[in-house]
Amino acid sequence: MAVELPPLVEKLLSEALEGKMRAMGRLLTLIEKPGPVAARLVEKLASMARGVQVVGFTGIPGAGKSTLVSRVIGELRRRGYKVAVVAIDPTSPLSQGALMGDRLRMQEHSTDPGVFIRSISTRGLRGGLSLAALALIEAFDALGYDKILIETVGVGQAEVDIMYAAHTIVVVTMPGAGDDIQALKAGVMEIGDIYVVNKSDKPEATKTYEYVNFALEKGEIGRAGGWTPRLLRTSAVMGQGIRDLVDAIEEHWRYVESSGLRWERVYSRRILLMRLIAERLLAESLEEAAARRRDRLLEAARAARGFLEEAVRLAGESCREVSSILGESKADEGDEEGG
Repeated sequence: MAVELPPLVEKLLSEALEGKMRAMGRLLTLIEKPGPVAARLVEKLASMARGVQVVGFTGIPGAGKSTLVSRVIGELRRRGYKVAVVAIDPTSPLSQGALMGDRLRMQEHSTDPGVFIRSISTRGLRGGLSLAALALIEAFDALGYDKILIETVGVGQAEVDIMYAAHTIVVVTMPGAGDDIQALKAGVMEIGDIYVVNKSDKPEATKTYEYVNFALEKGEIGRAGGWTPRLLRTSAVMGQGIRDLVDAIEEHWRYVESSGLRWERVYSRRILLMRLIAERLLAESLEEAAARRRDRLLEAARAARGFLEEAVRLAGESCREVSSILGESKADEGDEEGG
């Protein structure tokens, strides 16, 4: 069954598919806002997706990921690719918006019609990816971009959701980060397909390179599978090693296609997307149910008993409310068909 969208949204989508940048920006803004229209729009875009390469950049804070991504964009453009970037910035504790430092560092590409950069916030999610980020990947895929680059915040071990969303994962570190690498081995350092020692023009670069190489040889880091992780040196500021990095990204894409992982990774991304949608629905319903049951909850809190019973009732009410959303959606569809 084809996904039906309101006429104005269909018009916006049509203009975005024609490459009109303003329409594309408005469409992406609509996708980032939760609601049934956004969900239907993402579903339609997913049905149009081609499964293009998604490259995730993650790693230690301060390693120069944003500058490195900017250099990679330039090299990909020289090779004729249209490039989309989802830059995930830290969330402001006041506005809940993104502190958009990444976009500022990529300003050199702002006038290039073959590049689209979107900064979004984590919105407090520990996995490093938000619902909006996953929806944007589907959108950029459908809108004709050849490579989609995702830059995560890079705050530590918990940021491993990128492994479910990206075909290729580039883990970025820097000289003098030996202790940080040791601490991150149980998380983000384990998931790389390509490892980069950036700022390799700095002292201790060789030592850090040897440290990471030793960890790779021992099998302590690197994503499992038939691919042998690559280790490279770059200096994003100096523009060194960028061509070799893009060559490695291209080589890994050929491996992904030949090994049948192309669509497998797309499907794992969509499963994560559905899980995040479910979590949002439950969270919103839980807040509303808690507001309605505030007196009962307060009574249990004061009496210091009945916590489990009230929690079970609250969960049940939330689940019933989520179930009713689907019923209302089907009823709306029936009304539209009847009309």
